Amino acid sequence: MLQTLPDAFVRIAGTDPLVQGLVGGVFIALMNLFGASLILVWRDPSERALDGALGFAAGVMLAAAFTSLIIPGIDYAGGDPIPVLAGVALGALFLDRADGLVPHAHYLLTGERRADAADPGAEVPGVDPERLAPVVLFVLAITLHNVPEGLAVGVGFGSGNLADAIPLMLAIGIQNVPEGLAVSVAAVNAGLDRRAYAVFAGLRSGVVEIPLAVFGAVAVALATPLLPYAMGFAAGAMLFVISDEIIPETHARGYERVATLGLMAGTIVMLYLDTALAA
Repeated sequence: MLQTLPDAFVRIAGTDPLVQGLVGGVFIALMNLFGASLILVWRDPSERALDGALGFAAGVMLAAAFTSLIIPGIDYAGGDPIPVLAGVALGALFLDRADGLVPHAHYLLTGERRADAADPGAEVPGVDPERLAPVVLFVLAITLHNVPEGLAVGVGFGSGNLADAIPLMLAIGIQNVPEGLAVSVAAVNAGLDRRAYAVFAGLRSGVVEIPLAVFGAVAVALATPLLPYAMGFAAGAMLFVISDEIIPETHARGYERVATLGLMAGTIVMLYLDTALAA
């Protein structure tokens, strides 16, 4: 059944890489919306369950970074690893520098007192400012981290290799589910309305990921020599997120073993999907 997915995808999206990138971007955005909306039915997921789910997401992304981006990128470069490795370094550096902007925006948006912070204005009734502050930071960080995810999907489809692009799209879609749920839970715990925030989180992911998926597809289609660099960039950015954000987050509340088992399970699932779809 998995072997028929590329044919089914072509029937839906056609053969134009730009349209395929758009469809891939819409898919991963909808998966984020689905994850965020789970708060409507799973109203109080435990920290243990969330850490296991985020660990699973990290495992999926870890495997996808290598099997769907780094290794194919080296193949596209004719076996030369330098362009891909340069892209990996640039992707990690981009996320490292971009993360430095998040605390600044965090102060501006939450109104926590600081010399360069904007006037917070009136408080929002029913919302705990101290608990909201890390939520806004988390939302900004997740939005920032969706940049390489959307770009990676677009780059994958822009390469023209559906055997790599579809597993990558599925991997990012799968990991968007627990990610969307985690943001919704944090927001509800801070006092935000669960329905309004679930919708907001899904729309927010779509605004970021859909145009970036299209941009990635167009960029590599117009500049094919950039493909190995672009694949390495997306992989490096995702690896940075896994190591700098997801793993420390899942190991901060005493459920390290559950998170580790989740990561192993995610890696196994992604490796199976990648080999099954390529068969």
